[in-house]
Amino acid sequence: MKNVSGDLKKVEEELKKLLPAEDVLTFPFCTERGLNCTVIFADPLTDKELLGDQVVRPLLQFEGKPTAEEISKKLTFTEQRKQKKLETLAEEILAGNPVLLWEGMDEGIIVGTKKVFVRGITEPPTDIAIKGPREGFIEDVKINTSLVRKRFKSENLRIEFVKVGKISKTFVAVCYLEGTSEENVVKEVKEKLSKIDIDYIPDSSYLTHFLASRPKSLTKQVGATEKPDIFCAKIAEGRVGILVDGSPIALTVPYLLVEDFQSSEDYFVPSYRATFTRLLRLFALFLAIYIPAFYVAAQLFKLQLFPVKLLLTIAGSIRDLPFSPSLEMLLVLVILEILNEASIRMPKYVGMALSVVGALVLGETAVSAGFVSTPAIIIIAFSGIGLYAVPNLIEVTSVVRLGMLLVAGSVGTYGIILATGFILFYLVTEDCFGTPLVAPFSPLVGHDLKDSLVKYNLRSLDIRPKTLKSKNKRRLNRE
Repeated sequence: MKNVSGDLKKVEEELKKLLPAEDVLTFPFCTERGLNCTVIFADPLTDKELLGDQVVRPLLQFEGKPTAEEISKKLTFTEQRKQKKLETLAEEILAGNPVLLWEGMDEGIIVGTKKVFVRGITEPPTDIAIKGPREGFIEDVKINTSLVRKRFKSENLRIEFVKVGKISKTFVAVCYLEGTSEENVVKEVKEKLSKIDIDYIPDSSYLTHFLASRPKSLTKQVGATEKPDIFCAKIAEGRVGILVDGSPIALTVPYLLVEDFQSSEDYFVPSYRATFTRLLRLFALFLAIYIPAFYVAAQLFKLQLFPVKLLLTIAGSIRDLPFSPSLEMLLVLVILEILNEASIRMPKYVGMALSVVGALVLGETAVSAGFVSTPAIIIIAFSGIGLYAVPNLIEVTSVVRLGMLLVAGSVGTYGIILATGFILFYLVTEDCFGTPLVAPFSPLVGHDLKDSLVKYNLRSLDIRPKTLKSKNKRRLNRE
Protein backbone atom coordinates (compact mmCIF):
# COMPACT_ATOMS: atom_id res chain seq x y z
CA MET A 1 0.00 0.00 0.00
CA LYS A 2 1.44 3.37 -1.05
CA ASN A 3 1.46 6.35 1.30
CA VAL A 4 0.88 10.02 0.63
CA SER A 5 4.02 11.93 -0.36
CA GLY A 6 4.68 15.68 -0.24
CA ASP A 7 4.46 16.01 -4.05
CA LEU A 8 0.87 17.13 -4.84
CA LYS A 9 0.99 16.32 -8.57
CA LYS A 10 2.40 12.87 -7.91
CA VAL A 11 -0.36 12.07 -5.40
CA GLU A 12 -3.00 13.31 -7.85
CA GLU A 13 -1.60 11.04 -10.56
CA GLU A 14 -1.55 8.03 -8.22
CA LEU A 15 -5.17 8.60 -7.18
CA LYS A 16 -6.19 9.09 -10.81
CA LYS A 17 -4.66 5.71 -11.65
CA LEU A 18 -6.69 4.13 -8.87
CA LEU A 19 -9.83 6.08 -9.88
CA PRO A 20 -9.88 6.51 -13.67
CA ALA A 21 -13.67 7.03 -13.79
CA GLU A 22 -14.86 10.25 -15.45
CA ASP A 23 -17.21 11.15 -12.60
CA VAL A 24 -14.28 11.40 -10.16
CA LEU A 25 -13.38 15.08 -10.41
CA THR A 26 -10.42 17.19 -9.29
CA PHE A 27 -10.85 20.77 -8.08
CA PRO A 28 -7.51 22.64 -7.74
CA PHE A 29 -7.35 25.99 -5.93
CA CYS A 30 -4.72 28.25 -4.36
CA THR A 31 -4.72 30.09 -1.03
CA GLU A 32 -3.89 33.80 -0.77
CA ARG A 33 -0.37 32.86 0.39
CA GLY A 34 0.18 30.71 -2.71
CA LEU A 35 -0.35 27.23 -1.22
CA ASN A 36 -1.59 24.85 -3.93
CA CYS A 37 -4.46 22.65 -2.81
CA THR A 38 -6.70 20.10 -4.49
CA VAL A 39 -10.00 18.46 -3.61
CA ILE A 40 -10.77 15.11 -5.27
CA PHE A 41 -14.38 13.91 -5.09
CA ALA A 42 -16.97 11.66 -6.74
CA ASP A 43 -19.35 14.09 -8.43
CA PRO A 44 -22.69 12.22 -7.98
CA LEU A 45 -22.09 11.41 -4.30
CA THR A 46 -20.69 14.68 -2.94
CA ASP A 47 -22.54 17.73 -1.63
CA LYS A 48 -20.55 20.30 -3.61
CA GLU A 49 -22.23 23.31 -2.00
CA LEU A 50 -21.29 22.12 1.48
CA LEU A 51 -17.79 21.26 0.26
CA GLY A 52 -17.28 24.78 -1.07
CA ASP A 53 -18.71 26.59 1.97
CA GLN A 54 -17.01 24.66 4.74
CA VAL A 55 -13.81 23.35 3.15
CA VAL A 56 -12.61 25.37 0.16
CA ARG A 57 -13.71 28.87 1.22
CA PRO A 58 -12.13 28.78 4.71
CA LEU A 59 -8.80 27.63 3.19
CA LEU A 60 -8.59 30.53 0.72
CA GLN A 61 -7.36 32.77 3.54
CA PHE A 62 -5.10 30.15 5.13
CA GLU A 63 -1.83 31.65 6.42
CA GLY A 64 -0.41 28.96 8.73
CA LYS A 65 2.06 26.13 8.24
CA PRO A 66 1.02 23.54 5.59
CA THR A 67 0.56 20.69 8.08
CA ALA A 68 -2.47 18.48 8.51
CA GLU A 69 -3.08 19.78 12.04
CA GLU A 70 -3.05 23.45 11.04
CA ILE A 71 -5.23 22.94 7.96
CA SER A 72 -7.68 20.78 9.91
CA LYS A 73 -8.17 23.58 12.45
CA LYS A 74 -9.03 26.01 9.66
CA LEU A 75 -11.83 23.83 8.27
CA THR A 76 -15.30 24.58 9.62
CA PHE A 77 -16.60 21.07 8.97
CA THR A 78 -16.68 18.77 12.01
CA GLU A 79 -16.57 15.37 10.27
CA GLN A 80 -12.97 14.96 9.08
CA ARG A 81 -10.28 12.29 9.33
CA LYS A 82 -6.61 12.09 8.41
CA GLN A 83 -5.24 9.22 6.35
CA LYS A 84 -1.87 8.37 4.77
CA LYS A 85 -2.80 5.29 2.71
CA LEU A 86 -3.63 6.10 -0.92
CA GLU A 87 -5.93 3.09 -1.34
CA THR A 88 -7.92 4.11 1.74
CA LEU A 89 -8.27 7.64 0.35
CA ALA A 90 -9.52 6.19 -2.94
CA GLU A 91 -12.13 4.08 -1.11
CA GLU A 92 -13.37 7.14 0.78
CA ILE A 93 -13.71 9.12 -2.45
CA LEU A 94 -15.85 6.34 -3.95
CA ALA A 95 -17.94 6.35 -0.77
CA GLY A 96 -18.76 10.04 -1.38
CA ASN A 97 -16.27 11.62 1.04
CA PRO A 98 -13.94 14.17 -0.70
CA VAL A 99 -10.21 14.13 -0.01
CA LEU A 100 -8.28 17.35 0.58
CA LEU A 101 -4.63 17.44 -0.56
CA TRP A 102 -2.01 20.22 -0.60
CA GLU A 103 1.61 20.81 -1.54
CA GLY A 104 4.05 19.45 1.05
CA MET A 105 1.44 17.29 2.81
CA ASP A 106 2.28 14.30 4.98
CA GLU A 107 -1.30 12.92 4.93
CA GLY A 108 -4.64 13.71 3.30
CA ILE A 109 -7.81 14.90 5.03
CA ILE A 110 -11.07 13.04 4.41
CA VAL A 111 -14.06 15.37 4.67
CA GLY A 112 -17.52 13.87 5.29
CA THR A 113 -19.55 16.02 2.88
CA LYS A 114 -21.27 12.98 1.42
CA LYS A 115 -24.62 13.62 -0.24
CA VAL A 116 -27.16 11.29 1.36
CA PHE A 117 -30.04 9.98 -0.77
CA VAL A 118 -32.58 8.45 1.61
CA ARG A 119 -36.32 8.06 1.88
CA GLY A 120 -38.25 9.14 4.94
CA ILE A 121 -38.67 6.97 8.01
CA THR A 122 -42.09 5.38 7.62
CA GLU A 123 -43.98 2.37 8.91
CA PRO A 124 -42.64 -0.80 7.24
CA PRO A 125 -45.15 -2.50 4.90
CA THR A 126 -44.26 -6.00 6.16
CA ASP A 127 -45.05 -5.43 9.84
CA ILE A 128 -48.09 -3.24 10.47
CA ALA A 129 -48.98 -2.58 14.12
CA ILE A 130 -52.09 -0.93 15.54
CA LYS A 131 -50.38 -0.23 18.86
CA GLY A 132 -46.73 0.54 19.44
CA PRO A 133 -43.97 2.40 17.54
CA ARG A 134 -44.48 3.00 13.81
CA GLU A 135 -40.87 3.64 12.77
CA GLY A 136 -39.16 1.38 10.28
CA PHE A 137 -35.59 0.95 9.11
CA ILE A 138 -34.55 2.51 5.80
CA GLU A 139 -31.70 1.86 3.34
CA ASP A 140 -29.05 3.99 5.11
CA VAL A 141 -27.02 2.17 7.76
CA LYS A 142 -26.07 5.36 9.62
CA ILE A 143 -29.68 6.40 10.07
CA ASN A 144 -30.55 2.85 11.12
CA THR A 145 -27.81 2.83 13.76
CA SER A 146 -29.09 6.21 15.00
CA LEU A 147 -32.54 4.65 15.46
CA VAL A 148 -30.91 1.94 17.55
CA ARG A 149 -28.78 4.39 19.52
CA LYS A 150 -31.87 6.48 20.26
CA ARG A 151 -33.40 3.51 22.06
CA PHE A 152 -30.23 2.43 23.90
CA LYS A 153 -28.77 5.35 25.84
CA SER A 154 -26.24 2.99 27.35
CA GLU A 155 -22.47 2.82 27.32
CA ASN A 156 -22.76 -0.96 26.90
CA LEU A 157 -24.16 -0.72 23.37
CA ARG A 158 -21.52 -1.70 20.84
CA ILE A 159 -21.86 -0.91 17.13
CA GLU A 160 -18.92 -2.23 15.13
CA PHE A 161 -18.59 -1.69 11.37
CA VAL A 162 -17.04 -4.10 8.90
CA LYS A 163 -16.84 -3.94 5.10
CA VAL A 164 -18.19 -6.87 3.10
CA GLY A 165 -17.90 -7.27 -0.68
CA LYS A 166 -14.77 -6.92 -2.79
CA ILE A 167 -16.46 -4.52 -5.23
CA SER A 168 -19.35 -3.02 -3.25
CA LYS A 169 -17.44 -2.70 0.06
CA THR A 170 -20.78 -2.59 1.84
CA PHE A 171 -20.83 -1.35 5.44
CA VAL A 172 -22.23 -3.93 7.86
CA ALA A 173 -22.92 -2.91 11.47
CA VAL A 174 -22.77 -5.54 14.22
CA CYS A 175 -24.85 -4.38 17.21
CA TYR A 176 -24.85 -5.98 20.67
CA LEU A 177 -24.91 -5.17 24.37
CA GLU A 178 -21.60 -5.87 26.04
CA GLY A 179 -22.15 -7.94 29.16
CA THR A 180 -25.57 -9.10 27.94
CA SER A 181 -25.00 -10.77 24.57
CA GLU A 182 -23.22 -14.12 24.64
CA GLU A 183 -19.55 -13.54 23.79
CA ASN A 184 -19.17 -16.69 21.69
CA VAL A 185 -22.09 -15.64 19.47
CA VAL A 186 -20.59 -12.15 18.97
CA LYS A 187 -17.22 -13.68 18.10
CA GLU A 188 -18.74 -16.21 15.69
CA VAL A 189 -20.74 -13.51 13.88
CA LYS A 190 -17.61 -11.38 13.38
CA GLU A 191 -15.61 -14.38 12.16
CA LYS A 192 -18.25 -15.39 9.63
CA LEU A 193 -18.53 -11.83 8.31
CA SER A 194 -14.76 -11.54 7.95
CA LYS A 195 -14.61 -14.77 5.92
CA ILE A 196 -17.21 -13.71 3.34
CA ASP A 197 -15.52 -13.51 -0.07
CA ILE A 198 -18.07 -12.09 -2.51
CA ASP A 199 -18.11 -9.23 -4.99
CA TYR A 200 -21.42 -7.54 -4.19
CA ILE A 201 -23.84 -7.36 -1.24
CA PRO A 202 -27.11 -5.68 -2.36
CA ASP A 203 -29.22 -6.71 0.63
CA SER A 204 -29.01 -8.26 4.08
CA SER A 205 -30.61 -11.47 2.78
CA TYR A 206 -27.28 -12.28 1.11
CA LEU A 207 -25.63 -12.49 4.53
CA THR A 208 -28.11 -15.08 5.81
CA HIS A 209 -26.49 -17.69 3.55
CA PHE A 210 -23.11 -17.06 5.14
CA LEU A 211 -24.31 -16.73 8.74
CA ALA A 212 -26.42 -19.91 8.73
CA SER A 213 -24.88 -23.04 10.23
CA ARG A 214 -26.65 -25.10 7.56
CA PRO A 215 -26.96 -22.97 4.40
CA LYS A 216 -29.04 -25.64 2.62
CA SER A 217 -31.52 -25.99 5.46
CA LEU A 218 -35.22 -25.77 4.62
CA THR A 219 -35.90 -23.64 7.70
CA LYS A 220 -34.75 -20.12 8.51
CA GLN A 221 -31.68 -19.80 10.70
CA VAL A 222 -31.45 -16.02 10.96
CA GLY A 223 -34.18 -13.71 12.25
CA ALA A 224 -35.26 -10.65 10.26
CA THR A 225 -37.24 -7.50 11.04
CA GLU A 226 -37.82 -4.01 9.63
CA LYS A 227 -38.78 -2.41 12.95
CA PRO A 228 -36.22 -0.78 15.27
CA ASP A 229 -38.30 -1.54 18.39
CA ILE A 230 -38.30 -5.29 17.63
CA PHE A 231 -34.62 -5.20 16.72
CA CYS A 232 -33.69 -3.45 19.98
CA ALA A 233 -35.93 -5.72 22.06
CA LYS A 234 -34.12 -8.77 20.68
CA ILE A 235 -30.73 -7.21 21.38
CA ALA A 236 -31.87 -6.43 24.93
CA GLU A 237 -32.67 -10.13 25.39
CA GLY A 238 -29.10 -11.04 24.48
CA ARG A 239 -29.13 -11.47 20.72
CA VAL A 240 -26.71 -9.95 18.21
CA GLY A 241 -28.11 -7.61 15.56
CA ILE A 242 -26.77 -6.98 12.06
CA LEU A 243 -27.55 -3.91 9.91
CA VAL A 244 -26.52 -3.73 6.24
CA ASP A 245 -26.10 -0.51 4.29
CA GLY A 246 -28.64 -0.41 1.46
CA SER A 247 -31.15 -2.73 3.16
CA PRO A 248 -34.13 -1.90 5.44
CA ILE A 249 -34.18 -5.46 6.80
CA ALA A 250 -32.16 -6.06 9.95
CA LEU A 251 -30.91 -9.52 10.98
CA THR A 252 -30.74 -11.05 14.47
CA VAL A 253 -29.07 -14.19 15.82
CA PRO A 254 -29.64 -16.62 17.45
CA TYR A 255 -33.03 -17.21 15.84
CA LEU A 256 -35.87 -19.21 17.42
CA LEU A 257 -38.82 -20.56 15.43
CA VAL A 258 -41.29 -19.22 18.00
CA GLU A 259 -40.26 -15.64 17.10
CA ASP A 260 -42.32 -15.75 13.91
CA PHE A 261 -45.49 -16.45 15.90
CA GLN A 262 -44.92 -13.32 17.95
CA SER A 263 -45.69 -9.73 17.03
CA SER A 264 -44.47 -6.40 18.42
CA GLU A 265 -48.07 -5.58 19.22
CA ASP A 266 -48.21 -8.55 21.64
CA TYR A 267 -46.23 -6.49 24.15
CA PHE A 268 -48.61 -3.52 24.06
CA VAL A 269 -51.88 -5.41 24.64
CA PRO A 270 -53.10 -7.49 27.62
CA SER A 271 -51.29 -10.81 28.01
CA TYR A 272 -54.46 -12.89 27.46
CA ARG A 273 -55.02 -11.18 24.11
CA ALA A 274 -51.40 -11.76 23.06
CA THR A 275 -51.69 -15.45 24.03
CA PHE A 276 -54.91 -15.81 22.04
CA THR A 277 -53.47 -14.27 18.87
CA ARG A 278 -50.29 -16.37 19.05
CA LEU A 279 -52.28 -19.59 19.38
CA LEU A 280 -54.57 -18.38 16.60
CA ARG A 281 -51.56 -17.91 14.30
CA LEU A 282 -50.35 -21.42 15.08
CA PHE A 283 -53.82 -22.85 14.42
CA ALA A 284 -54.12 -20.92 11.13
CA LEU A 285 -50.74 -22.24 9.98
CA PHE A 286 -51.70 -25.79 10.94
CA LEU A 287 -54.92 -25.53 8.91
CA ALA A 288 -53.09 -23.98 5.95
CA ILE A 289 -50.66 -26.90 5.74
CA TYR A 290 -52.92 -29.85 6.58
CA ILE A 291 -56.44 -29.07 5.29
CA PRO A 292 -55.66 -29.74 1.58
CA ALA A 293 -53.73 -32.90 2.48
CA PHE A 294 -56.44 -34.35 4.76
CA TYR A 295 -59.15 -33.51 2.21
CA VAL A 296 -57.34 -35.46 -0.51
CA ALA A 297 -56.44 -38.36 1.83
CA ALA A 298 -60.02 -38.65 3.06
CA GLN A 299 -61.41 -38.83 -0.48
CA LEU A 300 -58.91 -41.41 -1.69
CA PHE A 301 -58.37 -43.64 1.36
CA LYS A 302 -60.62 -42.81 4.31
CA LEU A 303 -64.08 -41.47 3.54
CA GLN A 304 -65.10 -42.15 7.17
CA LEU A 305 -63.18 -39.01 8.17
CA PHE A 306 -66.03 -36.89 6.73
CA PRO A 307 -69.33 -36.47 8.63
CA VAL A 308 -72.26 -38.04 6.75
CA LYS A 309 -73.94 -34.79 5.70
CA LEU A 310 -70.63 -33.26 4.60
CA LEU A 311 -69.80 -36.46 2.73
CA LEU A 312 -73.06 -36.24 0.77
CA THR A 313 -72.36 -32.60 -0.10
CA ILE A 314 -68.85 -33.39 -1.30
CA ALA A 315 -70.05 -36.42 -3.27
CA GLY A 316 -72.53 -34.25 -5.12
CA SER A 317 -69.94 -31.59 -5.94
CA ILE A 318 -67.21 -33.94 -7.21
CA ARG A 319 -69.46 -36.01 -9.42
CA ASP A 320 -68.36 -36.08 -13.08
CA LEU A 321 -65.09 -34.24 -12.38
CA PRO A 322 -62.38 -35.11 -14.95
CA PHE A 323 -59.53 -35.14 -12.41
CA SER A 324 -58.64 -37.26 -9.42
CA PRO A 325 -58.88 -35.57 -5.97
CA SER A 326 -55.11 -35.15 -5.63
CA LEU A 327 -54.69 -33.78 -9.18
CA GLU A 328 -57.65 -31.45 -8.70
CA MET A 329 -56.26 -30.03 -5.47
CA LEU A 330 -52.79 -29.70 -6.97
CA LEU A 331 -54.22 -27.84 -9.97
CA VAL A 332 -56.11 -25.36 -7.78
CA LEU A 333 -53.04 -24.87 -5.57
CA VAL A 334 -50.79 -24.14 -8.57
CA ILE A 335 -53.33 -21.66 -9.97
CA LEU A 336 -53.47 -19.90 -6.58
CA GLU A 337 -49.66 -19.61 -6.49
CA ILE A 338 -49.62 -18.23 -10.06
CA LEU A 339 -52.29 -15.63 -9.22
CA ASN A 340 -50.42 -14.66 -6.07
CA GLU A 341 -47.12 -14.27 -7.93
CA ALA A 342 -48.74 -12.32 -10.77
CA SER A 343 -50.56 -9.93 -8.42
CA ILE A 344 -47.28 -9.14 -6.62
CA ARG A 345 -45.24 -8.55 -9.80
CA MET A 346 -47.89 -6.57 -11.68
CA PRO A 347 -48.24 -2.78 -11.24
CA LYS A 348 -50.05 -1.88 -8.02
CA TYR A 349 -53.55 -1.11 -9.31
CA VAL A 350 -53.49 -3.76 -12.04
CA GLY A 351 -52.38 -6.31 -9.44
CA MET A 352 -55.34 -5.48 -7.19
CA ALA A 353 -57.74 -5.92 -10.08
CA LEU A 354 -56.03 -9.14 -11.16
CA SER A 355 -56.35 -10.71 -7.70
CA VAL A 356 -60.08 -9.90 -7.52
CA VAL A 357 -60.77 -11.05 -11.10
CA GLY A 358 -58.69 -14.20 -10.64
CA ALA A 359 -60.38 -15.15 -7.38
CA LEU A 360 -63.97 -14.47 -8.47
CA VAL A 361 -64.17 -14.95 -12.22
CA LEU A 362 -61.71 -17.80 -12.71
CA GLY A 363 -62.92 -19.67 -9.61
CA GLU A 364 -66.59 -19.38 -10.49
CA THR A 365 -65.97 -20.25 -14.15
CA ALA A 366 -63.86 -23.31 -13.27
CA VAL A 367 -66.60 -24.66 -10.97
CA SER A 368 -69.38 -23.98 -13.52
CA ALA A 369 -67.37 -25.69 -16.26
CA GLY A 370 -66.86 -28.76 -14.10
CA PHE A 371 -63.07 -28.62 -13.95
CA VAL A 372 -62.86 -28.32 -10.16
CA SER A 373 -65.28 -28.65 -7.25
CA THR A 374 -66.52 -25.96 -4.90
CA PRO A 375 -65.01 -27.61 -1.76
CA ALA A 376 -61.56 -27.58 -3.41
CA ILE A 377 -61.82 -23.84 -4.08
CA ILE A 378 -62.95 -23.16 -0.50
CA ILE A 379 -60.20 -25.31 1.07
CA ILE A 380 -57.42 -23.74 -0.97
CA ALA A 381 -58.80 -20.26 -0.16
CA PHE A 382 -58.72 -21.06 3.57
CA SER A 383 -55.23 -22.49 3.19
CA GLY A 384 -53.94 -19.43 1.34
CA ILE A 385 -55.34 -17.04 3.95
CA GLY A 386 -53.95 -19.16 6.79
CA LEU A 387 -50.39 -18.96 5.44
CA TYR A 388 -50.45 -15.17 5.67
CA ALA A 389 -51.25 -15.34 9.39
CA VAL A 390 -47.51 -16.01 9.80
CA PRO A 391 -46.02 -14.07 6.85
CA ASN A 392 -42.38 -14.63 7.81
CA LEU A 393 -42.75 -18.38 7.23
CA ILE A 394 -44.55 -18.28 3.88
CA GLU A 395 -41.54 -19.48 1.87
CA VAL A 396 -41.13 -22.58 4.05
CA THR A 397 -44.77 -23.40 4.75
CA SER A 398 -45.87 -23.14 1.11
CA VAL A 399 -43.30 -25.81 0.20
CA VAL A 400 -44.32 -27.98 3.17
CA ARG A 401 -47.99 -27.68 2.17
CA LEU A 402 -47.22 -28.89 -1.35
CA GLY A 403 -45.16 -31.78 0.03
CA MET A 404 -47.97 -32.82 2.39
CA LEU A 405 -50.43 -32.74 -0.50
CA LEU A 406 -48.26 -35.05 -2.62
CA VAL A 407 -47.76 -37.45 0.30
CA ALA A 408 -51.49 -37.50 1.06
CA GLY A 409 -52.34 -38.29 -2.57
CA SER A 410 -49.80 -41.14 -2.64
CA VAL A 411 -49.97 -42.80 0.79
CA GLY A 412 -52.93 -41.26 2.61
CA THR A 413 -53.27 -40.37 6.28
CA TYR A 414 -50.40 -42.67 7.31
CA GLY A 415 -48.12 -40.75 4.97
CA ILE A 416 -49.22 -37.45 6.54
CA ILE A 417 -48.41 -38.78 10.02
CA LEU A 418 -44.99 -40.06 8.90
CA ALA A 419 -44.21 -36.78 7.12
CA THR A 420 -45.19 -34.82 10.22
CA GLY A 421 -42.88 -36.99 12.33
CA PHE A 422 -40.04 -36.39 9.91
CA ILE A 423 -40.61 -32.60 10.01
CA LEU A 424 -40.65 -32.59 13.82
CA PHE A 425 -37.42 -34.60 13.92
CA TYR A 426 -35.85 -32.21 11.40
CA LEU A 427 -36.82 -29.17 13.47
CA VAL A 428 -35.59 -30.69 16.73
CA THR A 429 -32.14 -31.37 15.26
CA GLU A 430 -31.75 -27.82 13.86
CA ASP A 431 -29.83 -25.15 15.74
CA CYS A 432 -28.70 -21.54 15.25
CA PHE A 433 -25.37 -20.44 16.76
CA GLY A 434 -25.59 -23.25 19.28
CA THR A 435 -29.21 -22.48 20.21
CA PRO A 436 -31.90 -25.10 19.39
CA LEU A 437 -34.34 -23.85 16.76
CA VAL A 438 -37.47 -25.05 18.58
CA ALA A 439 -36.40 -23.91 22.05
CA PRO A 440 -37.90 -23.51 24.63
CA PHE A 441 -39.98 -26.59 23.72
CA SER A 442 -37.07 -28.86 22.85
CA PRO A 443 -35.14 -28.86 25.05
CA LEU A 444 -37.84 -27.82 27.50
CA VAL A 445 -36.96 -24.58 29.31
CA GLY A 446 -39.76 -23.88 31.74
CA HIS A 447 -38.98 -20.22 32.36
CA ASP A 448 -38.83 -19.31 28.65
CA LEU A 449 -42.30 -20.77 28.08
CA LYS A 450 -43.65 -17.59 29.69
CA ASP A 451 -42.96 -15.71 26.45
CA SER A 452 -43.37 -18.35 23.76
CA LEU A 453 -46.78 -19.31 22.39
CA VAL A 454 -48.16 -18.20 25.76
CA LYS A 455 -47.54 -14.63 26.91
CA TYR A 456 -47.29 -13.92 30.63
CA ASN A 457 -47.57 -10.42 32.09
CA LEU A 458 -44.54 -8.14 32.19
CA ARG A 459 -43.75 -8.71 35.88
CA SER A 460 -43.32 -12.43 35.23
CA LEU A 461 -40.63 -11.77 32.60
CA ASP A 462 -38.02 -10.60 35.10
CA ILE A 463 -35.29 -12.94 33.79
CA ARG A 464 -33.86 -12.86 30.27
CA PRO A 465 -34.45 -16.00 28.18
CA LYS A 466 -32.25 -18.76 29.54
CA THR A 467 -32.01 -20.25 26.05
CA LEU A 468 -29.82 -17.30 24.94
CA LYS A 469 -27.30 -17.90 27.77
CA SER A 470 -26.93 -14.23 28.65
CA LYS A 471 -24.52 -13.35 31.47
CA ASN A 472 -26.73 -10.49 32.62
CA LYS A 473 -29.74 -12.61 33.48
CA ARG A 474 -31.99 -10.14 35.34
CA ARG A 475 -33.81 -7.42 33.39
CA LEU A 476 -36.51 -6.45 35.90
CA ASN A 477 -36.48 -5.98 39.67
CA ARG A 478 -39.91 -6.74 41.07
CA GLU A 479 -39.37 -4.90 44.35
